[in-house]
Amino acid sequence: MPPPETPSATSSHMMKTTKRGRPFLKDTLDLFATLIVSLQLTTNRQYFRSFPNSFTTDDAARNLASLKFSQSNRGPDPREPSRIVTTTTTTTFSMTRDMAKAMCQQFMDARLIENAADPGSNLFKERGVYVLTPKGLHVLERFMSKNGINGDHLAHVFSSQPICMKLLHLERRSVDDEIIVSHSAITALFRRFVGRQPNYPPENLETMDAFQKYHERSKGVALMDVTEKGVGKGTVVHKHCFAAVTALEWLCDFTSVIGREEAAEMAAQFVRFGLITLVSDKRKNNDSAIIFTVRGAAGGANSSISQHGEFRCTAKAIYKVTDEGRRLARWDLPDGSRPSPNSSAANVSNNARSSEDRSVDSATAEGANSSDAKIHRRISMTEKLHASYDAAEKKGQKESNTDRLKFIMEEPQLRALFRDFLRSNFCEENLSFYLDVQDFKKSFSTTSSAIAANSPPSRAGQKATPGQLAMEKHHETLIQKAFVIYNTYLAPSSQSELNIDHGLRNELSAYLSEVIQSMTGKTFQGHVDLEQANHFNATQLQTMIRLYERIQTHVFRLMATDSVPKFIKTPKFLALKVKLVEEDDGPLADFPLLNSSASTPSVPPGLASGEEEVGGAYVTVSQRAAVQERVAGEHR
Repeated sequence: MPPPETPSATSSHMMKTTKRGRPFLKDTLDLFATLIVSLQLTTNRQYFRSFPNSFTTDDAARNLASLKFSQSNRGPDPREPSRIVTTTTTTTFSMTRDMAKAMCQQFMDARLIENAADPGSNLFKERGVYVLTPKGLHVLERFMSKNGINGDHLAHVFSSQPICMKLLHLERRSVDDEIIVSHSAITALFRRFVGRQPNYPPENLETMDAFQKYHERSKGVALMDVTEKGVGKGTVVHKHCFAAVTALEWLCDFTSVIGREEAAEMAAQFVRFGLITLVSDKRKNNDSAIIFTVRGAAGGANSSISQHGEFRCTAKAIYKVTDEGRRLARWDLPDGSRPSPNSSAANVSNNARSSEDRSVDSATAEGANSSDAKIHRRISMTEKLHASYDAAEKKGQKESNTDRLKFIMEEPQLRALFRDFLRSNFCEENLSFYLDVQDFKKSFSTTSSAIAANSPPSRAGQKATPGQLAMEKHHETLIQKAFVIYNTYLAPSSQSELNIDHGLRNELSAYLSEVIQSMTGKTFQGHVDLEQANHFNATQLQTMIRLYERIQTHVFRLMATDSVPKFIKTPKFLALKVKLVEEDDGPLADFPLLNSSASTPSVPPGLASGEEEVGGAYVTVSQRAAVQERVAGEHR
């Protein structure tokens, strides 16, 4: 008699929206990524042109009409901890065509997608073809990595389009999803906005390819010098100017702001903080103008902070960076003499804990009060590279090199250089094994899938849910990955055989021999073929992971004690370290870096639970973009 089916519990709720009528940012990003994973991005034609890696309005509306997101998690059985069980949760999104179009408009406002035929258009149209933006690809990569999604069908998209390398996230209030304005958040945002050095576009910009143009834009808002008639017959040259519209576009493309309205509010905060000022607005008297005004407490006697700031969102408005903005951006400091990022606390006046009572005169209601900055000390890249030397004096060289290796693993450019060093010393397999096991462990615990309910049906009579089918396919992939690792690094005479402790190797070999003997009746010959591997269940894979982790620890210690001390003395490392330290003291100095697979902090980084919400910023890093940049560097 078959076991009774487990009853499924269902519930429904409306998506939370803000006072402006848009969904909360996290919901917007998650729904966007779920939609894209469910689509087959293909080549679509419009206006006699072909657009690869695109989707149509009909595609989006059809999938959003009934979109299923299934997530399966593996973990110990509460009743029998030695056994691994899988729990699958399925979320269904359902909306009308008009609602789906409104949701896609939110994706456009957040600069996640753009009109393929008319990138400058801000409207999601009834008959349109759309592609992902570099920011959208960054968000998608992060979502897929965090949720264990197999993205093979999107690999060509990631490889053929620019991806935003570092996306700046501004923290928001949990109650209404409004950006928490604080001195530290505005400082971090402004430094990212203007860049480490003034970003005047190169003369050959038009001859560059899409990847090179995007790289130039990512350095900071594009600047220009503006000449105006002065008093009498003389002229005045204003340096470091930019168009108001250009500023809004840049903030939408490289930060987590949603739409021009939020971007204009942040630009108005730059004006209020005395970092930028209006040069001219030569619009005609009958031209409409949208002006955003924000209010808050003024700073102290010597502070540049005003009670209000005004930003004009017109096509003719020109702003420039002020002397205070130059000082805050640290443009005038020569390379190598920039202060420690943590000394930037001195730039924040002691009375910085003022109320940020924001209001937008043009279109939005007056915002609620939010508290200004607390200074939280965060470890910068400079300290990560140098602190290990202090640790060496206190704790011994072994721990110092462990800290160095951890940071090398986190920083894509350093990790790539470290791999080259290991390859030249014929021990690259140590790093490859460590990273392959890290990826395997992450893949084991969670897998997700997203499909439209109206997708082609599965085999007749098949009752498995999309989540279960995804987990079955995922399990097959995991088995292959587990034994690719074994056959590559651990099997006798394998192509990249690790030099590890005999006890560990014998323990792994004995376990595999026992399992294969019991399942197939065949003697273990040192290598595992696909037929034998397919018999392994999740609990047995979990045991292999534990053995792999012990070997990982051994390999990590070996790299830390033997390879790292030699690596940090090489000229290439020393040169790259100087470059990274200089970048660290630039616009990314005052907030932590998270890789693209990291989840958004539940509370702002550096805050203990229970404290009031305090504004800050953090950056997520795209690993795929780092690979793109490395490949591009090799071809230059």
